[in-house]
Amino acid sequence: MGRTSRKRSTLANRAIVASAALILGGGGLIAVNVYASAGEGASGSPPGRTWNTGTQMSTIDCPDVGNELPDVPDEARWEVDRELAAMDTQITDAYQQFADRKDEISRDPNLAENAVLGPLKAKRTASIDRIATAVERNADRPQGLDGLAPCSLRADDNNHDGGGYGAGDSQGQDAGQDAGQGNDQGADQGQGDDQGQGQDGGQDGDNGQEQQGNGPEASDFVDIQSVQPNVDRPRQRRGASRGTFTTDCGRNENGKFNPDNVIVAPGVSNGAHHMHDYVGNQANDAFASDDDLANGDTSCRNQGDKSTYYWPVLRLQNGTAENDAEADGGGKDQNIGEIQTPSQVTLKFVGNPTGKVAAMPRFLRIITGDAKAFTNGDANANASWSCTGFENRQLKDKYPICPDGSQVVRSFAFQSCWDGQNTDSANHRTHVAFAQDNGRCPNGFRAIPQLVQRIVYDVPPGPGFAVDSFPEQLHKPVTDHGDFINVFDDNLMKKVVSCINGGRKCR
Repeated sequence: MGRTSRKRSTLANRAIVASAALILGGGGLIAVNVYASAGEGASGSPPGRTWNTGTQMSTIDCPDVGNELPDVPDEARWEVDRELAAMDTQITDAYQQFADRKDEISRDPNLAENAVLGPLKAKRTASIDRIATAVERNADRPQGLDGLAPCSLRADDNNHDGGGYGAGDSQGQDAGQDAGQGNDQGADQGQGDDQGQGQDGGQDGDNGQEQQGNGPEASDFVDIQSVQPNVDRPRQRRGASRGTFTTDCGRNENGKFNPDNVIVAPGVSNGAHHMHDYVGNQANDAFASDDDLANGDTSCRNQGDKSTYYWPVLRLQNGTAENDAEADGGGKDQNIGEIQTPSQVTLKFVGNPTGKVAAMPRFLRIITGDAKAFTNGDANANASWSCTGFENRQLKDKYPICPDGSQVVRSFAFQSCWDGQNTDSANHRTHVAFAQDNGRCPNGFRAIPQLVQRIVYDVPPGPGFAVDSFPEQLHKPVTDHGDFINVFDDNLMKKVVSCINGGRKCR
């Protein structure tokens, strides 16, 4: 598997240190040091701003070091991934400290720095130093990473009273990605109710189910019937690849779950800090090698498809304890409630609106969406939420409230362009790309079959459900994401390409 170094985002406009922001309180003005998030450039909140202490701070916001690293040599990749996973655990632990002591922090703002943010910065500084040292063994030592160590407290962006700042305010913004190419899906929309409650979960849903844990809020939901149609079907041009290939891999009736992420955190148990549904390859966990996947069983009807497809589970927040209530990825990571088995899962590969597609390389890894989009901002967000019967109305940063007889739909349209060389990249993103607005792949990329996932749930109407997330991401819908590792055998991949380029519908 070729993992070559790729240039990541520059650090020049990142990790800008600001000061004098709010920490909880009952009134008046309190100034403490808070740091701008990685997603916020120099144009973010001005230094010296003072916040009204009546604003409720909801979570911890840390720059995403993984997104901001420069080139990472192949030889350092495993050690860097391990440290990045350790930093996720550090944030999780600090968030728990914050949540457990929120009332104390509201009375003593210095406690936030002394008990939460200061110790977290020290741990992150040490991890960043180890990352830089690992890179330095094989390349120039990266500069400027220390500025990514500080974190801040921030308010929920749904609370539009001016409290908190940092990346992640994705209300109605464009995801910057055309997730509807060659299919009926759309992810560039975020219509909905922007009125926030300014509360940290624990609200009663409209269906009478008590929501528990650390989110989502009632303001994270919107009635799908209030959303205007917003999906534009891309125009198919002459020479387009109009066929489709659908693979049937079930609905995770096997109940295969774990909180690992073999793509982002290989070799690290509970690397995701949230539970995943798995369909397809049954050998997938944090320690699975390519050989393990090649030799693993599959839930797919066609045994030539041993690919792995996984996404965060969706839970009902109805007070029912799941059997992971005391486990990593479950209750220990603020993911509570009854896991829902989808009523339907469709895995379809579609073509390109301007030309033919080429075969995917075996063991190609693709992540779509951003599990940290609430704090990172929506540059990589690709969530798409809707309801059956209303799928011409798509939501990006809201959960849908569906009418009686309609079911919740979450869909992902994956990147459909490949760099022609690498099955993965240092940030797990730059080896693949979305097609441009005209349907063509960026220069240096070639079109490949585009995976479109459609996952349907029969849940009670109302705001009584949420996807699993990292604890500090507060179960926001914008954090939804999907992961795919291609383990088609060569003959079946040839059939996929032939069907799509030949304009046939194959299963």
